[in-house]
Amino acid sequence: MPADSERRLAAGEIIVLDVLPPGAGPDAQGGTAIALVRAPVEKVWSILIDYTGHPRYYPRLASAEVLERSDGRALVRYTATVGLLSFTFYMDKTQDPVRHRIEWQLAPGRSNSLFRENSGYWQVDPNDGASLVAYALAVRTVLPGFLTRSSERNSLVDTITGLRRLAEPP
Repeated sequence: MPADSERRLAAGEIIVLDVLPPGAGPDAQGGTAIALVRAPVEKVWSILIDYTGHPRYYPRLASAEVLERSDGRALVRYTATVGLLSFTFYMDKTQDPVRHRIEWQLAPGRSNSLFRENSGYWQVDPNDGASLVAYALAVRTVLPGFLTRSSERNSLVDTITGLRRLAEPP
């Protein structure tokens, strides 16, 4: 974290780091966004684990459907849109409710359209009545990385902005 991160977070800034989640491939794009969400951990956590509600704050998601759920794991089918293009992909999600952490990766053996890699995590920690949120993402698509790099970085900020809109009081 940058030296002035506490001040920046308190001021409402979303800090984006060039740090990919553990296990990311060498050609993956993405990073980690860290922000303060002015809502209790339980409220933020309830929004994050409501997988069918993800289109409310993830940019470009049109739908989410939980296909399987058991023992803190879920298989979720997502449909995303980019311009006129629509595509479907499947994610394996693992929840750790004690640590308030969700990890995901593309579901093996499923058709994942444009994605060759999509993995990451959400981590929610208490911070003086609010929540310190980390959102890490590693993505590799069939498209060349230079075409998608800025889109993935922008989605980190846009997703946390959407999460804040849902979690924080007006």
